[in-house]
Amino acid sequence: MAFDKASVRDAEVKGRRVLVRVDFNVPLEDEGGERVVADDTRIRSALPTIELLRERGAALVLMSHLGRPEGKPDPALSMAPVAKRLGELLGVEVKLAPGVIEGDVDLTCGALGPGDVLLLENLRFEPGETKNDPKLAENLAQLGSVYVNDAFGAAHRAHASTVGVADYLPAYAGLLLEREVTELTKVVESPERPLVVVLGGAKVSDKVGVIDRFLEVADQILIGGAMCFGFFKAQGIPVGDSLAEGEDEAKEALERAERSDCELVLPVDLLLGREFSADTERKASEGVEVPDGWMGLDIGPRSAEIYADAVKQAGTVLWNGPMGAFEMEPFAGGTRVVAEAVAAAPGTTVVGGGDSVAALNQFGLEDQVDWVSTGGGASLELLEGKKLPGVEALLDAEEETANA
Repeated sequence: MAFDKASVRDAEVKGRRVLVRVDFNVPLEDEGGERVVADDTRIRSALPTIELLRERGAALVLMSHLGRPEGKPDPALSMAPVAKRLGELLGVEVKLAPGVIEGDVDLTCGALGPGDVLLLENLRFEPGETKNDPKLAENLAQLGSVYVNDAFGAAHRAHASTVGVADYLPAYAGLLLEREVTELTKVVESPERPLVVVLGGAKVSDKVGVIDRFLEVADQILIGGAMCFGFFKAQGIPVGDSLAEGEDEAKEALERAERSDCELVLPVDLLLGREFSADTERKASEGVEVPDGWMGLDIGPRSAEIYADAVKQAGTVLWNGPMGAFEMEPFAGGTRVVAEAVAAAPGTTVVGGGDSVAALNQFGLEDQVDWVSTGGGASLELLEGKKLPGVEALLDAEEETANA
């Protein structure tokens, strides 16, 4: 299915102020007494849209949330480190507004010329942001004459900056949002076969919607991470001290898989630890029964090999969620084998979810997959088949007009 929303490519922006919702919700760290951006992946992902608008003579007013300041200013969550890092990447000064809508924000916006970039303070300093307050949305809309949403990671939230603003301004999709929706939709609606979906992470309940959807459209679903223990528990297999959640959802998924043409694959061996710690006592388990006093912290080498073989033969691979506690080196093996298989796979490869992306980065493989999604919850909801409010609020492609 072609992307059916109006694209920033089609917007008339020369000499106009463009309000752009970006997803700069990035991790910060202290370095020499200064707050700095610890991972600028999301900032880099927004650069194509920002640079396109600057090249076309627009003045940019960027807006994003950062963390969860609960509707009031929090100096630790200021956008100042983000503005500095964005400026370094663009090679221009990125001004930081004194607030979101209050103070001298209007005056600061009014002084912008073509190619200038201003970043508003943290949207969530305003209590109306997460409530989609129409007054806040209207005030934000007054800062520009065109609206572009490039914040795919926040597109599943009906907030003032993702949905409300589109009631007041012609609303276009940014390049990142457009590509995200296109790539993820393609996995579900027109994948090259076989379609192999690798799902990991902690909780069955977080992924049950995705499992349901792919039982209808995938050829294989490979389950790893702690979520496999919900499935084992549903089958009456002892899980010891493993994190085991979603037993009822797992049981229902197993029953649906029996009626499906999709094969639901579970690990055949495990790597166990006494405690959730890198230096804990550990042992390999030939099967998947976990004795009391032990917990499963990674899939075993046979499981990793089976999963890697399936990935290598796939026409399309979707990977969301690690196979184990990869952040601890002794339990990173299963995730590493799967990550390397995804990176080497000849088919189309799509990776989503923060932990999967972190694993790719950890193993130096982030440049070896076809698409790395910036959206966690948003990508899962889109894959489940849900409509994303931030996408639905945009102009339809046929609605777009040259003077919008």
